[in-house]
Amino acid sequence: MVRPMELRQLQYALQIAKSLNFSRAAENLHIAQPSLSQQIAKLEKELGVLLFQRNTNAVELTYAGAVFVEKAQKIMDMIEQLIREMHDISQIRKGRLIVGSLPITGSHILPLVLPEFKRRYPDIEIVLVEETTAVLESLTSSGQTDVCLLTLPIADPTLTWQELVEEEIWLAVPPAHPLIERSGRREAVRIADLKGEPFIVLKRGQGFRKITFDLCKNAGFEPKIVFESTNIETVQSLVAAGMGIALVPKMVARAREAEFSPAYVRLVERPTRTLVIAYRKGRYLSKAAEAFITVMSGVLGGKGANG
Repeated sequence: MVRPMELRQLQYALQIAKSLNFSRAAENLHIAQPSLSQQIAKLEKELGVLLFQRNTNAVELTYAGAVFVEKAQKIMDMIEQLIREMHDISQIRKGRLIVGSLPITGSHILPLVLPEFKRRYPDIEIVLVEETTAVLESLTSSGQTDVCLLTLPIADPTLTWQELVEEEIWLAVPPAHPLIERSGRREAVRIADLKGEPFIVLKRGQGFRKITFDLCKNAGFEPKIVFESTNIETVQSLVAAGMGIALVPKMVARAREAEFSPAYVRLVERPTRTLVIAYRKGRYLSKAAEAFITVMSGVLGGKGANG
């Protein structure tokens, strides 16, 4: 009869696979390295396969080890989801929710949503994580955030989403830019007319950067990049200072009386971006996460599930 594996042995194997070093794994697990080595050796003996190839300076997963780690991770995820589900059943209105957000989106949408959510669910703790699109997709896919606010398209196939709102994209230009003055009044501009203009864009990993490149590509040109930033507010300040132009979401437009405010012009094509709240397919969605999605959809006017 095969002896049942212990959960701690799965945890040990997963930590070694992550660290690829027995000493670091033992340190992260807060156990002695000899004890960790003994447990893995015992597990390998019971399974009849070698999980890790020990070399002088490194540890490598064997084929059997890779299969074991993949299945072990699924088991640990299921256990975590079971515990969370049981917790929700016993304490429906309590919990902890980790929400990922793009800096652009979070600074303008969360102030509308969080006060209403806290009013309805004062005992649910919210932890905010602001990152780039690529990082947020990875965090949500691996279960390190419960939900995250993103813009379409979403690259990670393990994620599903609900649409929240469709937002128009505007052109930001320096206040005295010739593009905004035609026959003495401000008119909409075609994206194709921006060819050759100096563009200021967000850095790689930001979803809105891709939107900018895609819109220009569809108009038949590649944007001429003169500056890049991780912050949309910096982008707008550089535009206001006359360093270039930028495509920006309507929600971030500054008031005309604001210091270093660019001028804003609508585009003939009326391009938009779609804001969504995303989470991992097939993963248990806590009652707190469901409540957050409901509140956010109510405040912003959600359109329903997709993906």
